[in-house]
Amino acid sequence: MSDRELSFDTKQIHAGANPDPATGARQVPIYQTTAYVFKDADHAARLFNLQEVGYIYSRLTNPTVAALAERITHLEGGAGGICCSSGHAAQIMALFPLMMPGCNIVASSRLYGGSYTQFTQTIKRFGWSATLVDIDDADAVKAAIDENTRAIFCESIANPGGHIADLDAISAIADDAGLPLIVDNTSATPYLCNPFKHGATLVVHSTTKYLTGNGTVTGGAVIDSGKFDWSASDKFPSLSQPEPAYHGLNFHEALGPMAFTFHSIAVGLRDLGMTMNPQGAHYTLMGIETLSLRMDKHVANAQKAAKWLEDDDRIEKVTYAGLESSPYYDRIARICPNGAGALFTVAVKGGYDACVKLVDSLELFSHVANLGDARSLIIHSASTTHRQLTDEQREAAGAADNVVRLSIGIENADDIIADLDQALTKATA
Repeated sequence: MSDRELSFDTKQIHAGANPDPATGARQVPIYQTTAYVFKDADHAARLFNLQEVGYIYSRLTNPTVAALAERITHLEGGAGGICCSSGHAAQIMALFPLMMPGCNIVASSRLYGGSYTQFTQTIKRFGWSATLVDIDDADAVKAAIDENTRAIFCESIANPGGHIADLDAISAIADDAGLPLIVDNTSATPYLCNPFKHGATLVVHSTTKYLTGNGTVTGGAVIDSGKFDWSASDKFPSLSQPEPAYHGLNFHEALGPMAFTFHSIAVGLRDLGMTMNPQGAHYTLMGIETLSLRMDKHVANAQKAAKWLEDDDRIEKVTYAGLESSPYYDRIARICPNGAGALFTVAVKGGYDACVKLVDSLELFSHVANLGDARSLIIHSASTTHRQLTDEQREAAGAADNVVRLSIGIENADDIIADLDQALTKATA
């Protein structure tokens, strides 16, 4: 058994979940503690010098949180990973070891509205910047890269439109430029898409969404492939040169494929403090145990609902990549072989007012600022998550005034369609 590669379904239950050595508990315990007793002074010194792996303080590492990071790392096929307080925290944690004042990233223009704002506004406070481009336009991506670019960022399945990125083409551009590719895999999960197989360097998640699957806790994760050569250029001094914030340690020289992960713990979590709480990690560990089962149901329901909507006269357009009419349909087998996800947008005839009436008329769907729940969810992005953007920016992000975002749940598909039908009747009367 030890020589056999375990399947995804098995790893989602067992990875990172050894029986508790003290009690034999089969489920990962919630280690609700802030600190850990050192064996002696030498043991403490070795831990602080990164000469020995262990637990120091729960802002840095916690056994429950570490088990979750190990499980997601196994599912993604990475070398190491960390968990943090939210998906937005994960994005900052991913960039933190790479960036310095004056540096920039090239990012997809098809981003979740909060990420759009984080990249175009908030990171300016760190002296960073972002250039947003159509990630399907290879020439635009290449043209946006300059000597201060430190990463390319995209979503595997874009929120809100459900567009599937051509990760192979983007990673080739990143490789030619000597840059890491960071992929937000939240909407796809590692069950539908494995970005590392397509050349990604780092994967980020909002574990709040499909990984937890029940809308109970927020969380984030950053997983490293362990394959990027941080010392190939002088672009990444935090990893390839002596780190003044950690006794002059050269992380890449000393830790190799685990350099990014250990830097994220020893410097990132230590100084930024974006800590995931152990109870939240426990909820997510339990959620992941049924990830593949849930995602199969999400995808089957989304396929059926999207097809019904596409054939309905009250609808102008459906962006679901699983439809044969989608320009991204031919990418499913290559990028997302287990399905196109359950997130997409619908353009409703009647524009802004019809969208608002639709949202208010639904009974089964929940009107919330979330996705990836077991329940079906809806939101009118133009008046909520993307409200702060200009009309042009909303259009580029796939969140125009006449568009609603659907996150299809795991209820009965016929019940989902019936609810959409009655609400559309009221919205377009």
